[in-house]
Amino acid sequence: MHSGLHHLQVRDAELGLTFPAIVQYPTLEPPAGTQIGPYPFDATLDAPIAQGRFPVCVISHGGGSSHLLHRTVATHLAQHGFIVVCQEHPGDNRNDRSLMNTDTSAANRPGHATLAINAVLESPFFRQVADASRLCVVGHSMGGYTALAMMGGQPWSRSRLPVNVRKDARIKAAVLMAPATDWYMAPDSLDGVSGPLLVLAAEHDDVTPVHRMRQVLERLPNTVPMTLQVIEGAGHFSFLSPFPAAMRRADFPPSTDPEGFDREQFHLALPQMVHAFLASVL
Repeated sequence: MHSGLHHLQVRDAELGLTFPAIVQYPTLEPPAGTQIGPYPFDATLDAPIAQGRFPVCVISHGGGSSHLLHRTVATHLAQHGFIVVCQEHPGDNRNDRSLMNTDTSAANRPGHATLAINAVLESPFFRQVADASRLCVVGHSMGGYTALAMMGGQPWSRSRLPVNVRKDARIKAAVLMAPATDWYMAPDSLDGVSGPLLVLAAEHDDVTPVHRMRQVLERLPNTVPMTLQVIEGAGHFSFLSPFPAAMRRADFPPSTDPEGFDREQFHLALPQMVHAFLASVL
């Protein structure tokens, strides 16, 4: 199969705003290629959807980042029978960082990912093929935080107060890439987590270090199947899809990796790792 691409607007009625999302999905139509800003997608805009019932995966980007930066994982999943929605987190994205690193964004993020899933399930474009019984989440950095909250984690603010987040009991599994786990330092923060987790950490991550991640995740309930894999040589931003050559520079950290690490080669393997895990548990 190949990947189609569809633009979607997600509505937050409570806050009275809309935010953009892109959805990649299985199609039999060969890829014509789609360009969004500087980023190329190996996908065809609004191609006919393949017949079947497909699991739905939401991808949550990192703080101050972009919903366009997980193209390799999203495209691979779509090519292998997933509907993948990548939403932009309001106030915590590359164009608007007014809520970045705030308790407000931490509280809003899980709900917005849930709204993105709902928008897919309710969309006339997808509702006949989206399988609401097979939902999952992938997140990077603060997106990993978001995924843990959706799975039942209870984050705490820097002022030591519980953050009001919405668990999404429909979520069956999660992939956490360099997750921001410091929000879950309270002893019982992860008591409510259920469902299998794949955690991918970067060996040379100075933003979400492996040792702090282990310190938190070792408190997961014994009933939660969790696999932690440390990617040798990787840095915090190595999980982002490779940037176009014109955007790669030393003063733009998201485009850089530790010396000797080959992001292009890694992103041939990463999507397969994510898919193999999700396909095994959904």
